[in-house]
Amino acid sequence: MEGPTTTAGDANARFKRPSLATAAAIVAAGFLASRLLGVLRSVAIAVSFGDSPELGAYWVAFRLPDLVFQLLAGATLASAFIPTFTRLVTKQSEEEAWRLASSVLNLILGATIVLSILGFIFAPILVPAMAPGLSERDLAIELTRIMMISPILFAVSGMFMGILNARHHFLFPAFAPVFYNIAIIIGVLAFDGVYALSIAVVIGASLHLLVQVPALAMVNMVYSPVARWRDAAVREVGKLMAPRVLGLAAVQFNFLITIFFASTISDQAISAVNFAFLIMMTPLGLFGMAISTAVFPTMAEQAIDDRTEFRRTLEQSLKLILFLTIPASLGLMMLSEPLVALIFQYGEWTEAATDITQAALTFYAIGLFALAAIEILSRGFYALGDTRTPVLFAVAALVINLILSAALVGPLEVRGLALAVSLATVVEAGLLFAALRTRLGGIDLPAIARSLWQTLLSAVLMVEVIGFYLILLHKADRLDTANFIDSLLAVAGSTVLGALAYLAVARALRSEEFETLYSRVPFLGRARA
Repeated sequence: MEGPTTTAGDANARFKRPSLATAAAIVAAGFLASRLLGVLRSVAIAVSFGDSPELGAYWVAFRLPDLVFQLLAGATLASAFIPTFTRLVTKQSEEEAWRLASSVLNLILGATIVLSILGFIFAPILVPAMAPGLSERDLAIELTRIMMISPILFAVSGMFMGILNARHHFLFPAFAPVFYNIAIIIGVLAFDGVYALSIAVVIGASLHLLVQVPALAMVNMVYSPVARWRDAAVREVGKLMAPRVLGLAAVQFNFLITIFFASTISDQAISAVNFAFLIMMTPLGLFGMAISTAVFPTMAEQAIDDRTEFRRTLEQSLKLILFLTIPASLGLMMLSEPLVALIFQYGEWTEAATDITQAALTFYAIGLFALAAIEILSRGFYALGDTRTPVLFAVAALVINLILSAALVGPLEVRGLALAVSLATVVEAGLLFAALRTRLGGIDLPAIARSLWQTLLSAVLMVEVIGFYLILLHKADRLDTANFIDSLLAVAGSTVLGALAYLAVARALRSEEFETLYSRVPFLGRARA
C-alpha cells in the first residue's frame, strides 16, 4: 500500500471520478449480487439446519462479534471518517489525508482487538444475558468465541471501504460482501455442523478484507504505521464517532431486544426473526443502502461549500428511495408466505418454520420504507458534521422498541416483535426528517409530497393487480405454498405484473423518479453517459 505522495490534482488526473448515476449503479450492482448471494446463504443455512436449536445458538452467538464490529467500525467510520478525509484533501493536502487514514486505521484495529479479547473472555456471562431462554447456551458460547476473530478482520475491511468510498471508488467495496457470502455458502454445503458455519464466517471476513487491497493501490493509498491520536484531524474523527458509536449501539441493542424476547418464545422464534430480517435486507440494501452509500461522498463535499446542491441531492435521493421501497414494502407484506416457502422450504425446513418466519416478515415489511429513509436522512446529518442528532433519535427509537416489544410479545409473539421494530423505525425516520428540515432552513415539501402521492397511488394500483392475480391463482387451486411451482407462480407472477403495473402508473403520472430510472437503466433503452 506504500506509494508516492500525491496532490489532489495528480490523483484526480489518474483516477476519474464516476458520476453519481454510475456510482449508484456500481453500488447497487454490488448490493444486488451480495443480497442474492445472501439469500442463497440463508437458503443453504435453512436447508441444512431448519429452525433447530443449534441454529438458534448460532444466531445468538453472531450478535456479540457483530456488536463489537459495529461499535468501532461499520458505518461509524464512514460517517465520521469520510467528511474529515474529504475536508483534508480539499483544504489541505493528500499527504495529511493519508496520515489521517493510517492513524484511524491503526487506532480502530487496536481497540477492536482489545474488545474482541474481552468478548472472548466474558462470553459465558454475556451470551446467557442476551438470550435467557436459549436451550443451547454452551454451544452459543463456544460459537461466539470462534467468531470473535471476525470483528478484527471487519474493522480493517470497514476502514478500507471508508477510504475507497472517500476516493469515490465503489467497485471493490461494493463486491467485497459477495466473497463473504460465498465463503459461508461453501462452508455450509461442504461441511456439517454449526462449528463449520462459524469458521466459514471468519474465513468470509478475511476474504472481505483481502479483495479490497488491490483497490487501495489504485487510489494511491499511502500507509504509515502511526497512531497520532492527538492529531487535530484524528480527534475530529473521534469527536464525530463518539455519538455515532452510541447510535450504532442503539441499533445493535434493538437486535438484542428482539433476540432477548424471541428467546422467551422458543429457539425457533430466534431463527424466524433473523431469517425474516435477512429477507428484508435485500430491498433495503439494493435501494436504501446502495443509493445512500453512492451519494454520501458527494453530499459530504457539497455540505462544505454548496448547501443548495446539498439539499437538492438529499431531496432527490430521498424521493427515489421512497419510490423504490414503498412498493417493495407492500409487495413483501402480500407475498410473505409464498416468498418464504419458495426460498427456504426444503431439506430440514418445515411448514411450521415457514409460518412463523412469514409472520415476522409481514410485520417487518411495514417499516422497510422508514429503514431505507433513515439511511439517507442520517447521512445528511453526518455530511453536515452532526452525528449527535441521529443518535438522540436512535436512542428514542430503542426505548420505543423496548416498550412495544415487552407489550406486544405476549399477545402477538414474533408478529409483535417485528411490529415493535417497524413502529419504532417509522418514528425515528419522522424525527430525522423534521430535524433535518429545520437544520437546512427548509426542504421542498411540495415536491416531496407530490412525489409521495404519485408513489402511493402507483403502489395502490400495484396492490390491486397483485391481489387480483392471487385471487385467480386461488380459484385455480394453485396457491399451495407447500408446492414449489405454486409458490414460484405466486412470487414470480406477482412481481412481474406488480412491477409493470407500478411503473405504468408512475409513467402515466409523469413521476420524476420514474423518469430518472428510465433514463439511467440500460435495459430500458435510454441509458445516458
